[in-house]
Amino acid sequence: MNLRRAVFPVAGYGTRFLPASKAIPKELLPIVDKPAVQYVVEEAVAAGVETAIFVTAEGKSAIEDHFDRNLRLEAFLAERGKHDLLEVVRHVGTMVQVVAVRQKEALGLGHAVLQAAPVLGDEPFAVLLGDDIIVGHPPAIARLAELGRQTGAPVIAVMEVPREEIRHYGCVAGDLVEPGVWRVRELVEKPPPEVAPSNLAIIGRYVLTPAVLHALAATPPDRAGEIQLTEGLRRCLAAGPVYACTFPGKRYDAGNKADFLRATVEIALRHPELGPGFRRMLEEVFAEVQEK
Repeated sequence: MNLRRAVFPVAGYGTRFLPASKAIPKELLPIVDKPAVQYVVEEAVAAGVETAIFVTAEGKSAIEDHFDRNLRLEAFLAERGKHDLLEVVRHVGTMVQVVAVRQKEALGLGHAVLQAAPVLGDEPFAVLLGDDIIVGHPPAIARLAELGRQTGAPVIAVMEVPREEIRHYGCVAGDLVEPGVWRVRELVEKPPPEVAPSNLAIIGRYVLTPAVLHALAATPPDRAGEIQLTEGLRRCLAAGPVYACTFPGKRYDAGNKADFLRATVEIALRHPELGPGFRRMLEEVFAEVQEK
């Protein structure tokens, strides 16, 4: 299963980051020296993705601009002899082919994926959520693609969470096939902990087949008027297998302010240029706070 296309649903308002996200898409808020969404796109590109399909909304065109060429900026950097920065800017503008489609109403993740259907073609594709930043090698989505090649079936990324937190996630129950891989029996969207079938939480990485699009097209809206990807996948269970698997790397919930800060600190500490100095600065700050 060669993944050439990936869908990035980025149409949300980012209300948890207001007022910072009032005029700037939350996906472009920086973690150290890169926008959050760039980490996610780089993960997909490292797994072989050639086309990024952004499902956007009004006010989100800056995301497309970020992954486009900026010839005026490139000329400015070249004239000033800033060749290292020029390479960085060119890399961002050429790393992936960009397609943008609009989700004109906020009608759920399944609805967002359906907006990309006309440009996906009849082949498997990935879905990566920008709120989930996974740092590591090999890229997390490549693990799902590998399992998809082996099975020919849709694959969902999962991780264990404390049972009291499962209410914030889609939830999977299944039969263990091998360490870290389950054949899915049941999918539930944000169940109360007392009735959740497991503590396996769905994380924002999917490898999907065209059959999932057909299932989503037949999925009615829920009580909130939204089409849920989890429900579309649940409907796929009647036609064939769906698998879930764990993934390599460290995952950060970039939609959560505290985890966003944690990602910033940990990624900065691993930064080859900034890391040593940043570590010293943190030690100094910690010492000053302890004295007070």
